[in-house]
Amino acid sequence: MLFRNRFLILLALAALLAFLSLSLQFLHLIPVNPVKEDGLNPKSRKRIMPDPLTEPPAIDPIYEARLYCNVPSITERSMEGHAPHYFKLVSVHVLIRHGDRYPLYAIPKTKRPEIDCTLVSSRKPSHPQLEAFVRHMSQVSEAQMDGTLSSLPRYPSHSLCEMGELTQTGVVQHLHNGQLLRELYIKKHKLLSSDWTAKHLYLETTGKSRTLQSGLALLYSFLPDFDWKKINIKHQWSTIFCSGSCDCPMRNHYLEEEQRRQYSLRVKNSHLERTYVDMAKIVGIPTRQLRAANPIDSMLCHFCHNVSFPCTKNGCIDIEHFKVIKTHQLEDERERQEKKLYFWYALLAIHPLLNQTVNRMQRIAEGKKEELFVLYSAHDVTLSPVLSALGITEARFPRFAARLIFELWQDGKKPREHFIRILYNGFDVTFQTLFCREHNMHSSKPMCPLEKFVHFVKRGMFSVFNSTNYYDACHRRPF
Repeated sequence: MLFRNRFLILLALAALLAFLSLSLQFLHLIPVNPVKEDGLNPKSRKRIMPDPLTEPPAIDPIYEARLYCNVPSITERSMEGHAPHYFKLVSVHVLIRHGDRYPLYAIPKTKRPEIDCTLVSSRKPSHPQLEAFVRHMSQVSEAQMDGTLSSLPRYPSHSLCEMGELTQTGVVQHLHNGQLLRELYIKKHKLLSSDWTAKHLYLETTGKSRTLQSGLALLYSFLPDFDWKKINIKHQWSTIFCSGSCDCPMRNHYLEEEQRRQYSLRVKNSHLERTYVDMAKIVGIPTRQLRAANPIDSMLCHFCHNVSFPCTKNGCIDIEHFKVIKTHQLEDERERQEKKLYFWYALLAIHPLLNQTVNRMQRIAEGKKEELFVLYSAHDVTLSPVLSALGITEARFPRFAARLIFELWQDGKKPREHFIRILYNGFDVTFQTLFCREHNMHSSKPMCPLEKFVHFVKRGMFSVFNSTNYYDACHRRPF
């Protein structure tokens, strides 16, 4: 009898312990997965990995560099094209950075990274439409491009990439972007019909082959039918797309002040200086010459394409050198936001482009059925000031093939009312913008009234300069 009672008590205790264990696991108070060698279990690794846009981690240069590379195999979320069912999508404005490219700078006295810039569908990364894209771009066409653009190659084709040339990775990145946007904007929302014409598109690119080719790759996989006769691409000589409104002395003033800030931060970083000294000894040149060669640009190419860093008889440049320079870049981006000089530069630099966007949206809201899809194919120095001017401070520096999208929606219940959504690399950042943060607290709709964007661009952008218009802000000296 005593044995039986003891057995029942033990059984009850075991049941109680099992219940408590399950409860604790359910409440995430103890780990439930086996711990790996790095000290992180799979579940905790997933939970601590930050959102690529809104939850920047403590500085991790390798993680940040991988995001920057934007390898096409990485799965990404996309929130473009989402709205209440009674809303109608009426126009889309897309601003992209060109895809992955060969470096613009070479590390002196080292061997260039061997990257093949021919397009081969059997080589990774690839895309189902890559081979067809090459065939289509090879055709003699009736495409209308501004004079300087017509002389540029329509796709990369060198067995050893030339400086600044788009790589196969870069082409695939934008074929992917175009396919993604086609599923949402063409198939789901019918933004362009099967009988679309040239008047429905507005296309503009800088005069670099990498931006032209990136734009063509995105368009090829986006359009319902890629017809050269309907393609009219305009050339933009300025990387900030200021067109005929580029005279702005104060913009240049703030840019010069920002460059001084960058220099000051760099000379304070003794670890960075020691790294440059060490790398300069390896390649056998003065430290100043190495720094001027911008080694991080070439090192990022090695990193993104998994090519070993260069070596000489004096040793090898290695991942630790890369981490120090990349970490300094990230620290510089954070200080740049704090000091505001770049923000003031950005407001003046990017106003002409945002003003064009607002004017086009207003015409469409009034019933004009032209330029429904707008594409600007640009650079990091284009996207970065746009993000800063809009106040999207949590966004990372534009990666390869980054995309910033402005959607214009019409309220089906109140057709005269129009709203916008702004998305960066698939993430909705509408309510991170300066002009719509407060509206988020009072809105029942997941977007921002068009008039708030219009007011910001026409007047609000100049308030920090104690001005009411672009010309005055550009020519009034600061206090």
